[in-house]
Amino acid sequence: MRVLRMLTAGESHGPALTGILEGLPAGVPFGTGLLREQAARRRAGYGRGNRMKIEDDAADILGGVRMGRTTGGPLALSIPNKDFKNWQAIMAAEGPGPRQRAVRVPRPGHADLVGALKYGHSDMRDVLERASARETAMRVALATAARSLLWELGVRVLSRVVSVGGAQDPAGMKAAVDAAKAAGDTVGGVFEVTALGLPPGLGSYAQWDRRIEGDLAKAVMSLNAVKGVEVGMGFAGADLRGSQVHDAFYWNAKRTK
Repeated sequence: MRVLRMLTAGESHGPALTGILEGLPAGVPFGTGLLREQAARRRAGYGRGNRMKIEDDAADILGGVRMGRTTGGPLALSIPNKDFKNWQAIMAAEGPGPRQRAVRVPRPGHADLVGALKYGHSDMRDVLERASARETAMRVALATAARSLLWELGVRVLSRVVSVGGAQDPAGMKAAVDAAKAAGDTVGGVFEVTALGLPPGLGSYAQWDRRIEGDLAKAVMSLNAVKGVEVGMGFAGADLRGSQVHDAFYWNAKRTK
């Protein structure tokens, strides 16, 4: 059974992003300080686009928090899009038309074409504005509350960039980004997430849709541009024997691992 349910709404260049996180218990520490800290981490990536320089991703708390603690009700947040002032005539919810800056040619590697076919749009801006990675700003904000809950339970979540364009050292990663930018292109990479302090028994082997690794893979694959997920050794284990892959159990007076 999934305890937390997250919903987001809003367009990349619309007036705001809106998010609701349902299922948080009462008493979890939460406030604008924590939100600012995580928003700053999102904007700190090397080679970030100009949009990151415009937006500060400052979230307004609309519900579910009182005096720095969650109430147990749904957490509601809003992040105003500062760039909306430059797009009001294009992204207005109501207006006489005709539509301005309509997108008629789909971009490779994006949701434009499939979204237009699915929903019957002749202007693919209706697709790309929602499919944009701008939506992840709200995910970060809502996840800040989940992170705070995990912190209270003694769980720490860490992440790092492992490689960019095949380079694994910081200087090489930056060089790969610079080279792609100079060529008018983009470059891929790999990141790693580690959770410390998790109790055994999360998820369940009893049903396929309750397996923890499946849930984790689904969550990561839902991020824009992510095309593969490895758990532990991942695909490298396909070239090894089971005796080289399976972890042995050991016990001491304090714990079993």
